[in-house]
Amino acid sequence: MERPEQAFRSRELASRASTEIRRIAGRLSDTVRIMEVCGTHTVAIRRTGVRSLLPESIRLISGPGCPVCVTPSGFISNALHLIEDHAATIATFGDMVKVPDPEGRSLAEYLGTGKVQIVYSPQEVLQLARKIDGPLVFLGIGFETTIPTVASAFLRTREEGLRNLYLAAAFKTVPPALRALVSDPDCAIDAFLLPGHVSVVLGLEPYRFLAEEFHIPGVVGGFEPLDILLAILKIVRQLASGKAEIENAYPRAVRDGGNPVARRAIEELLEPESSLWRGLGRLEGSGLAIRPEMEELDAAKAFNLPELIDYDPPGCLCAKVIQGKALPPQCPLFGRRCTPDSPVGPCMVSSEGTCAAHLKYGDGAA
Repeated sequence: MERPEQAFRSRELASRASTEIRRIAGRLSDTVRIMEVCGTHTVAIRRTGVRSLLPESIRLISGPGCPVCVTPSGFISNALHLIEDHAATIATFGDMVKVPDPEGRSLAEYLGTGKVQIVYSPQEVLQLARKIDGPLVFLGIGFETTIPTVASAFLRTREEGLRNLYLAAAFKTVPPALRALVSDPDCAIDAFLLPGHVSVVLGLEPYRFLAEEFHIPGVVGGFEPLDILLAILKIVRQLASGKAEIENAYPRAVRDGGNPVARRAIEELLEPESSLWRGLGRLEGSGLAIRPEMEELDAAKAFNLPELIDYDPPGCLCAKVIQGKALPPQCPLFGRRCTPDSPVGPCMVSSEGTCAAHLKYGDGAA
């Protein structure tokens, strides 16, 4: 029996969708710039060759959809400070280990010493905290996709009475970043391919401002080739008719109202705050901080961590790549000094980074 996802990889259906996209795009007078704001989309588009099925008049550009890439480099400085000055152990997802701080150092220096523990889920962090002596700090990065599971795990620490586990929160929320992008006078984005995973939690309402205030269409898409093509088809139909709406092309996973249970878990532990983004600066209400009544979990307060700073090494264009203002090959370091084995900027570190995806798969046009 054919599995459901196999239908979304059908060459025949993809060809039909591509033909219809080309037909409608032929009625548009200008080049259409569609930004995807999910790292999983960035990789899927290039890995599957979706771009090769689109007319030249449709340009797909990558946005700030990689949580590692938008985290300021000062966050790594603080993590190293925790190890070296507070005898803390760091627990982190693997993508953060090679990210350089402003001095070019990274957590990779401490791999194999026990001071940096790579985990694959927040539940592993709880297991570590029960085993080790001394403070354990989890580096909390990510968007609305991963935040609920982290929040749930840390709420359990209070129930269990664990006193050695702390959260260094650098969480980001997607809608404020989209507002910042479209408010930029140099913005040349015609539509958004909205993130499927994030939208499972958020639903559609947080994106409405794109259509209502800026007349920019947005369509939530899944991650199989046909998912992406159907979302693009909805976008070009809107553009051809002069409409701007927020639509859902991923109904098998995303509900209009999102997941209220996941949002409640976030709200129980965290509250909105302004947050520093690489490339976008400090955005009001775009981060999530630990609530004051739970501040005993907050690594920033427990260890008096410095204010975050951002820094890009000379020549690195990560900040522009994140904003869709530069393509990876335009960076003088791309594939030369900056490679996955020796990354200079975070867009080459993360498996979902635009530069890493571009280097591995090319531009996805063939």
